[in-house]
Amino acid sequence: MWLNSHSFRVRYGETDQMGVVYHGNYAQYLEMGRVEWLRALGVTYRSMEENGIMLPVISLHINYKKSALYDDLITVETSLKKIPQVKIEFDYEIYNENRELLATANTVLAFMDKNNNKPIKCPDYILAKLEI
Repeated sequence: MWLNSHSFRVRYGETDQMGVVYHGNYAQYLEMGRVEWLRALGVTYRSMEENGIMLPVISLHINYKKSALYDDLITVETSLKKIPQVKIEFDYEIYNENRELLATANTVLAFMDKNNNKPIKCPDYILAKLEI
């Protein structure tokens, strides 16, 4: 389904003394991919929050294949797994500049009403954008 790519350089502070990206930073890389996927769709986290919608992560799974290194140009490819309902699920592939696969991942997020912390269905305006 809908695919978006986002590239950036690994910063020194994201690595250990060997110049290898600390595994916990991959969760932030996935978030960057998700945010840019939504932005490409014409939706921002800010606009959702202003409309009373939160999108917390309820599941995160990462398979590490190869180390990302300091100053590597990383590309996060984010794709929507299926049309969202109350949950929205993304698959990811992370590559270095040589197109070597560094990691695969999956996240599931839930649409939540900001005022009462209850799950809600995916907003119609997002579903409408997915039908384009």
